[in-house]
Amino acid sequence: MNNKIARREIIKRGGLTLTALALQFPSASFTKFNLMAGNKNFDTIIIGGSYAGLSAAMALGRALRNVLIIDSGLPCNRQTPYSHNFITQDGEKPSVIAEKAKTQVLNYNTVKFHHGLAVSGKKTDNGFAITTHSDEEFKAKKLIFATGVKDIMPTINGFAECWGISLIHCPYCHGYEVKNERTGILANGNFAFHYAQLIRNWTKDLTIFTNGKSLLTPEQTDKITKHNIPIIEKEIAYLKHEKGKVEQIVFKDNSTFGLRAIYSRPDFEQHCKIPETLGCELTEQGLLKVDMFQKTTVANVFACGDNASPMRSIAYATATGNITGSIVNGTMAEEEFH
Repeated sequence: MNNKIARREIIKRGGLTLTALALQFPSASFTKFNLMAGNKNFDTIIIGGSYAGLSAAMALGRALRNVLIIDSGLPCNRQTPYSHNFITQDGEKPSVIAEKAKTQVLNYNTVKFHHGLAVSGKKTDNGFAITTHSDEEFKAKKLIFATGVKDIMPTINGFAECWGISLIHCPYCHGYEVKNERTGILANGNFAFHYAQLIRNWTKDLTIFTNGKSLLTPEQTDKITKHNIPIIEKEIAYLKHEKGKVEQIVFKDNSTFGLRAIYSRPDFEQHCKIPETLGCELTEQGLLKVDMFQKTTVANVFACGDNASPMRSIAYATATGNITGSIVNGTMAEEEFH
């Protein structure tokens, strides 16, 4: 019964069909728009101008809402050269997709874009105030955080340089391009086991590198070895690469292992701390806690994209952004209809 009610509520507030997308885009496309002078008050401020934020802005712009997007131009996967698993755009350069997305959103003249970094936020009598690094203050009735997460690179030389290019986290985004290649899994414990199960569908030439003592359970180890997947526990010194394309893992004992791709999932933290200062709760995984309508635990504050979901794909980010924009508009419409 509750599920039926929830489905009706989604339809009522503006549900949508999820699409399949797969890559963040770089910052270059987000620096050429100047905020309309003098306008400091908006219906909604969206912090974060990647796919989730732009998707929310399009829904709100089409609903004739006055929206400000604040973005610093640093999406987490800005090094990734191509977008895949994005219907109609498969294999396109992220910068091309970014320019098209932003142009389409800004065709709605109630949506404005401000290149800057939001550094603080506070509640006001009528909503919220957001201050940027240049001490500009903007106000809105509702806030949407589409700020993503910040990956914390391990202390392995070459990891950061290869991240998003040949050192990847999502086989759905990048696995087809390295199918049947000699591939590594740089992970330990449950993550290593999950990757072993999943990635074996793309390549059988697979090796796990735990970078120290294995934390796999005996049962997990038995299943992995049953499928002829070696487990190497040597500590890694660095990754040898050419412009981000990995060639070898070099261990601290000076031995090497040649390969073409590595899957890994580094730790992360919230890219923006403002939601926490406003009182928004985090999950045990460090994500912003939201309900099925993308509402945080603070009234009139919403979150969408990577900062609120472990599903780190542009498909999911775009879908949740669209849902959020529809929900915010529906909420405002109900408040105004009295």
